[in-house]
Formats: sequence, structure tokens, C-alpha cells
Amino acid sequence: MLKSTMLRTATAVAVLFVAAEGFAAGSSVELEPANIDPGNIASLQRGARNFMNYCSGCHGAQYVRYNTIGKHLELSEDQLIDNLMFNADKTFETIQASMTDADGARWYGNAPPDMSLIARSKGSDYIYNFLKGFYVDPTSPTGVDNTVLAGTSMPHVLWELQGFQEGVFTETTEDGVTTRTFERFEPLTAGSMDSEAYDDFVRDTVNFLVYIAEPVRGERQVLGVWVMIYLLVFLIVAIMLKKEIWKDVK
Repeated sequence: MLKSTMLRTATAVAVLFVAAEGFAAGSSVELEPANIDPGNIASLQRGARNFMNYCSGCHGAQYVRYNTIGKHLELSEDQLIDNLMFNADKTFETIQASMTDADGARWYGNAPPDMSLIARSKGSDYIYNFLKGFYVDPTSPTGVDNTVLAGTSMPHVLWELQGFQEGVFTETTEDGVTTRTFERFEPLTAGSMDSEAYDDFVRDTVNFLVYIAEPVRGERQVLGVWVMIYLLVFLIVAIMLKKEIWKDVK
């Protein structure tokens, strides 16, 4: 992996996945499946690159160490240092944001949240659709809003990749209450990626966030398979032993 020239933007972007009031627990928008593949090492490597280049300026991941990432993502120490460790000296260190909590609280109202467990909290589909859900809103202080988290204070930090899009809504009024329903997006300006490439970029990023939420997931699943095999063999042996012991009992 090569260090992206986009790193310079990481410390300038606003908080990822955060609103002034915090995260919404859900969304009225139907979520498109992320269709991530936690076993795809190449996807996880690209996701790690994306996270470090676009997110780590504001967000840390305090529960995962660089050497753990290197082990599971099949990266050498040199690759970790050259491509991921932008503000760390030792591979046993955890991922720390470049921005301090004090600066985050002053600039955004709240310190940017740690990303270690966000995928377990929100789910991959939520994050995937959130990163794809920004649309232009002139009434917003940031110039954009989000279909998944309405009123988010986060600007569209990936606009250079996706471009800007307009959200098309329909409004219905019943008993004096107006309901606004999202219908579709319409492109306004093109980004450096087409829609398919941007979807892949977001999917890789989400895949990495799911991985850091439980780095031992793969090992746990393999161990679980062996435990089930052991229990099955033990059950067969136990049944045979029982029959042998009780064979003369009428």
C-alpha cells in the first residue's frame, strides 16, 4: 500500500459519524446492505489505508494495536510504519487521533468519538449508508445533511471522492403534520470516483471498522469450529461407552 496524498486533509476534516447530539439510534431510511467480506484481506488492507488517511486525523481506535492489525492483515512492520503509522512510533501502540479531545470539543461541540467499537454499536449497514447519504442542504451550517442521520453536524469529508448530490424528497401533510420522505439522490457535481468505485471505497472502510471492533473474530470462529468437532467426537465416544457399560443391564 502506498501512502495517500490525501493524508493532508485528515486533520482538517470534521468529526466522522458524529452530530452535536451524538448518534441517532436508527434511521427511517431503508438501509442498503453493505455486503462486506471480513475474510477479504485485500479489502481490509484498503480499509485500513482509507481509515488512516481520512479518519485518523479526528478519530482514534484505542482498543486495537498496530501490530495486531499487521498480524491479521498480513502486513510487515515496514509496511505498517510506512503506510499506517502517521502519528505513532512503536507498533505496539494503539491508534490515536491527531486531534486532541480539547480541540475537538472546541471545534465541534463534542470530542470526536473513538471508532474502535462503532461497528458493533451501529452495524455495518448503518455506517455504509451514512457515508453514502450526504446531500446538499443550503440551510445546514456545513452545507450538507444526511439521509441516515438528519441534522448531522459532520460535513461531507469525502466529497472529493463522491462529489455532491441532491436529495429528492416528497412531502405529505396529514392532520397538519408534514412528513418528509426520501426518494432518491440526483448527482450535482462529479467526484474523482464513479459511483461504483466510491461504493467499493466505502465498503472497504466499513469492512475495516467491523474488523477493529473485534480483531479476534476470525480466530474465535476457527476455535469454535474445533470446539464443536471435539464435542461431537466426545459425544460419540460417550454414547459408545454408555452402551458398553450398560449392555448387560436388562
